[in-house]
Amino acid sequence: MGDQKESLRKITHTLAMKNEEISNFVCTLKQSLDNLEANSSRVQEDLESEFTSLHSVLDEMKENMVTRIKQERASRTYELQSQLSACSKALESSEELLELANQTLCSSATDGFNQVTDSLHPFRLSLKAKASDNMSHLMVDFSQERGVLQGLKFLPVPATPEIQVSECQVCDNTVTVVWTLPEPDSKIDHYILEHRRTNHEGPPRIREDYPWMVLEGIRELEYTLTGLRFDTRFMTFRVKACNKAVAGEFSEPVTLETHAFTFKLDAASSHQNLKVDDLSVEWDSCGGKIQDIRKEKTRTNSPMHSPARSALMSPKRAPTARPGRDRFTAESYTVLADTMIDAGQQYWEVRFDKESKAFAVGVALRSLGKFDQLGKSSASWCIHLNNWLQQSLTAKHNNKARTLDCAIPNTIGVYVNYDEGVLSFYNSKTKQLMHTFKTKFQQPIIPAFMVWNGSFSVLTGLQVPSLVQSGQRKNSGTSSSNASLT
Repeated sequence: MGDQKESLRKITHTLAMKNEEISNFVCTLKQSLDNLEANSSRVQEDLESEFTSLHSVLDEMKENMVTRIKQERASRTYELQSQLSACSKALESSEELLELANQTLCSSATDGFNQVTDSLHPFRLSLKAKASDNMSHLMVDFSQERGVLQGLKFLPVPATPEIQVSECQVCDNTVTVVWTLPEPDSKIDHYILEHRRTNHEGPPRIREDYPWMVLEGIRELEYTLTGLRFDTRFMTFRVKACNKAVAGEFSEPVTLETHAFTFKLDAASSHQNLKVDDLSVEWDSCGGKIQDIRKEKTRTNSPMHSPARSALMSPKRAPTARPGRDRFTAESYTVLADTMIDAGQQYWEVRFDKESKAFAVGVALRSLGKFDQLGKSSASWCIHLNNWLQQSLTAKHNNKARTLDCAIPNTIGVYVNYDEGVLSFYNSKTKQLMHTFKTKFQQPIIPAFMVWNGSFSVLTGLQVPSLVQSGQRKNSGTSSSNASLT
């Protein structure tokens, strides 16, 4: 009896699910009918508007041509009437002169001959019409236009583009998307490209938080997005073609990997004199930490997440084994990132206040002591800016320092190749190499920062720049000039 009830329960559940699907489909059909009515009315109104506009153009052209004919007729009429009037007057005068000539012939007086001869001069008129009566040059042949109008038909819906994944490029925090059409279409006016961020490979999921971002008015078969920050692992793209009247269907969505190193600053690891806000830090001389507790709910106290091992789902971070919020103390004005590095190549940048009394950026092992200052133990490597008494920029590791002979940039780029044991620092604007540590990391490392009487902010979600990668390849075969610090 129990098995029968369970079977019936399953059947009931299946029927309920099916009933819900049918109900949803009925709602969809009703909405489609409403949309059909509205869309058909809209296109009919658009068609009537276009024909009205076409009629207006023809009426205007007709009016202009009729005016031209009237002007030409009036001009020629004036010329011919003037010539006719002059000839009529000459004809009347010639009859009088003819009678005078006949009388002179009958007379023997010499004065009569001279008078008749002088009177002939005004009658030397041109007997050629000044204007033609031919108006054929104003005739219009509408056969070609009539053929065009008779061939008038609805614009076809543009074909669906296809994104060429093999030609798309993702580098230097830019994405170039390339697509093609099944066949050339001269009536296409522009393309619409949409993209959305995602942490899932494959088709976009309905319940994802990230919305579609729309780019309109694209005239070419490719588009490059610049200035991106890759804070998700993938970006999904789709594109559609549009002519003057209608848009086609979207292409099949294509997902491109946009892997980059992303982290936040771990407020639980910071010195009590540092005010930490996700990716920015400000020195607080009063020693009071003002933290947003709600932000702590999204991350734990220990940087156990590795970008090399990150899955498609949200990263898992284990709770810290160290009690208390204030890890660093005394003169170790340090804060760590919340994500560790245990493989691969990573890159991030740091903008800092050059007026800071002291600032340092680098990496550290998780074993870095709470009293340890960056670069003064074997567990950390860094570039250190000293702005106290005399300004200097040094590379530090294991309490050894080397002064760097280079300009102090506003932003420093940090490159890590964990597998090859390379830590390099760059001028982020020029990509000029400032210093390289070469070592062998025995444990996972964590981005580390120090500031005293100053502030800084971190830029994450950045790919390794092409110039940095090419420079690293060139230097891979050379010996390290910084071996004494490793």
